[in-house]
Amino acid sequence: MFFVDTIEVAGLGNRSYLAGGERTAVAVDPPRDVDRVLAAAARRGVRISHVVETHIHNDYVTGGLELARLTGAAYLVPAGATVSFERVPVHDGDRTVIDAGLTLRALATPGHTPHHTAYVLEESGSVVAVFTGGSLLIGTVGRPDLVEPRLTERLARAQHASAHRLAAELPDTAAVLPTHGFGSFCSAGRAEGSETTIGKERASNEALTQDVDAFVTRLLAGLDDIPAYYTYMGPANSAGPAPVDLTAPARADAEEIAARLAAGEWVVDLRNRIAFAEGHVAGTYNFEADGQLATYLAWLIPWGKPVTLLAASAEQLAHAQRELVRVGIDRPAAAATGGPSAWTTEGEPLATFPRADFTDLAARHLAEDVVVLDVRRAAERAAGFIEGSVHIPLHTLHRRLDEVPPGEVWVHCAGGMRAAIAASLLDAAGRDVVAVDDSFTAADTAGLTLRTD
Repeated sequence: MFFVDTIEVAGLGNRSYLAGGERTAVAVDPPRDVDRVLAAAARRGVRISHVVETHIHNDYVTGGLELARLTGAAYLVPAGATVSFERVPVHDGDRTVIDAGLTLRALATPGHTPHHTAYVLEESGSVVAVFTGGSLLIGTVGRPDLVEPRLTERLARAQHASAHRLAAELPDTAAVLPTHGFGSFCSAGRAEGSETTIGKERASNEALTQDVDAFVTRLLAGLDDIPAYYTYMGPANSAGPAPVDLTAPARADAEEIAARLAAGEWVVDLRNRIAFAEGHVAGTYNFEADGQLATYLAWLIPWGKPVTLLAASAEQLAHAQRELVRVGIDRPAAAATGGPSAWTTEGEPLATFPRADFTDLAARHLAEDVVVLDVRRAAERAAGFIEGSVHIPLHTLHRRLDEVPPGEVWVHCAGGMRAAIAASLLDAAGRDVVAVDDSFTAADTAGLTLRTD
């Protein structure tokens, strides 16, 4: 009897898997914090005998090399991937015995990367599942534009062919177990639902219902912005990531926090956006620990710049550290817990800014001193925007603050999280700001005039 355990990496929109039998198991595309995978194996009472990568990842730092080192497992990596460490090179058709009656079969599925490989899980010769990595996802496919711009169209066509190969060679009942597609920017779209099979994808996935030219045209037209930190993930994974250190960072008092701010370093407040708006250390930025912390902080911060974390509790700080090591932000320069009263010197006032909804904005947006700032991505804005609003996507705002017109800035996104980050950037720059903490679907009913281009 086999098992497959899903290890959610929700902050990055990814999944990892542990699959095995009675005694041994394989870890597929493990996250960098491998203790979660080890704990899953311990709960099952199995030894991890193999670690496999579907591809060299562009959106996170893998834990594969470290997991293999800790467990003594064989580390399987596609043969076409260029790496600087010892591994077992995997070729199309290779079979690996995981446990009695349980086998992995490699299936070349280029598209997301040139060397991408899926792994078919077979029990006693029958296909039960396929680990598709960044090839066939739930209702979509992995992006083909993360490797090299000149390869994008070629990889898009390869992605279509790979999806068709999976559908042709595997039974409709086979479970499709992708790594991406649950919010990851490695996905060409967002997964609808959490489970699928080859049969379901055959009926609904555009890679399998459209001809190659129509599919490629649509896919390339819909590609979204690429997070800036992706530039560093592939090289880190090819070189072989170092083990993580999740011990608590050095503690900073109010004087050190002030000194780091004065030095131009990033001091990040991890508390929820409501608490931050009600009172925070002037000059700090708000990235909620429970939001897409790793994605947006890594996207915005100049790579390698020291970051100090301010958290409501030791637990919140530890959670944030774990999220950040997954994208290569390994050691905070310093940290503090508690609240803003402990992070400021005596007599230093706290900074604040108001929050509002779209009804409040509708009552004010025509005033001469009001600037409506939309920080959604271009693809989101194309579906509808507030007439007269200024558009600067969040991931570019820190470099374009001087483009925000003078006046009171009412900043919005699609739901409130990114608006809060943007509001903190503007507040730190000395602007009068109001954070619109509301769903954009309410803009129309609030009476605001929406347009599309």
